[in-house]
Amino acid sequence: MKILVIGSGGREHALAWKLAQSPRVGKVYVAPGNGGTATGERMQNLPITDIAQLADFCVAEDIHLTVVGPEAPLAAGVVDHFRARKLRIWGPTQGAAQLESSKAYAKAFMQRHGIPTAAHRTFDVAFEAHAYIDVRGAPLVVKADGLAAGKGVVVAQTVAEAHAAVRDMLEQNTYGVQHGVEGARVVIEDFLEGEEASFIVLVAGNHVVPLASSQDHKRLRDGDEGPNTGGMGAYSPAPVVTPEVHARVMREIILPTVHGMAAEGHPYTGFLYAGLMVNAQGQARTLEFNCRLGDPETQPILMRLKSDLVGVLDAALDGKLDSVELHWDRRTALAVVMAAPGYPELLRLGGEITGVPRPEDDLHVFHAGTRLDDGVLRTSGGRVLAVAALGDSVRIAQARAYSGVRQIQFEGMQFRQDIGWRAIKR
Repeated sequence: MKILVIGSGGREHALAWKLAQSPRVGKVYVAPGNGGTATGERMQNLPITDIAQLADFCVAEDIHLTVVGPEAPLAAGVVDHFRARKLRIWGPTQGAAQLESSKAYAKAFMQRHGIPTAAHRTFDVAFEAHAYIDVRGAPLVVKADGLAAGKGVVVAQTVAEAHAAVRDMLEQNTYGVQHGVEGARVVIEDFLEGEEASFIVLVAGNHVVPLASSQDHKRLRDGDEGPNTGGMGAYSPAPVVTPEVHARVMREIILPTVHGMAAEGHPYTGFLYAGLMVNAQGQARTLEFNCRLGDPETQPILMRLKSDLVGVLDAALDGKLDSVELHWDRRTALAVVMAAPGYPELLRLGGEITGVPRPEDDLHVFHAGTRLDDGVLRTSGGRVLAVAALGDSVRIAQARAYSGVRQIQFEGMQFRQDIGWRAIKR
């Protein structure tokens, strides 16, 4: 059978890599793909991004299943369009994808359904936002209300930083984000103390199957310093998600979300990602929802998944998700992101990449911001590669991943040297 993966990042390379492992799959098309998917085994890039043209391609090529990687096509209604043409696709509808495409919608939804999250207010008038900051004090978290590629969030430790974030996001709209025709909005919420975790599940109707837990590293530099990014590394499983925390998250966050979406006329199908803050008492509150797999969490999670992903998604779409049992490699997986010079702000792209190690049982390099230019691999995006490794402990997986990182060269490359530090510190 033929599969289509929509997207061009590291998450999509990991999805294509995993889907291509199914014995039932002959080819995985990746639209538009990257330098890694251009040469991956049983993979082929497809230079199409238009939703209608992608649907036409699926009809013409008899594509068995389409898997949507990034958030933008979901927010644009790709699932609705494909379903209208009777095409098999994995992902939430445009209405359900509002959980990610609008932070204001997500916060109001959580409030309606009693899902634990931080206290917040939403603003589209700048002076009202500034007045709220003065009254509330710092630290605060300021979020652009819309899709900002993981970068429209400022954790403001001071009132001055919070005011600056509002000027950037609301007055100047630095990220170019707006929700519908309503223009720019910001969500300002209380800062939550604790340890972050990524909790991702498969959802089909009322049935939910959790994936392995993971933890992302959002800050650019070691020790969780520097600006927020789309993610500089991740590992799975996350020790902070104990069995007790796992049960509580399913009971208090995931199931109320799934049932709430159905009650509001948006039954959910697809990956659902809850970004969590877990405090010292094991209480989890929701930082955000994503309506797809995380990046770079996907890379370590899929390194550990032993089940046939095609079979899993087929069962879910056939209404049989309740019969699915996922099987996992007992080892830890850890991925280190290598970023372009200037990331996450002023990127310098086009540099040649050399030394990428060949795949091994315990090591794989997933491409994100890469392209092939007359056979030469070059940087083409902010996050360039993710070097993912398996090991019997976090420390062993970390050492293996960094051994791969040290083989790779491109001008101005950036990477953190402490991915997994919280688990090792425990």
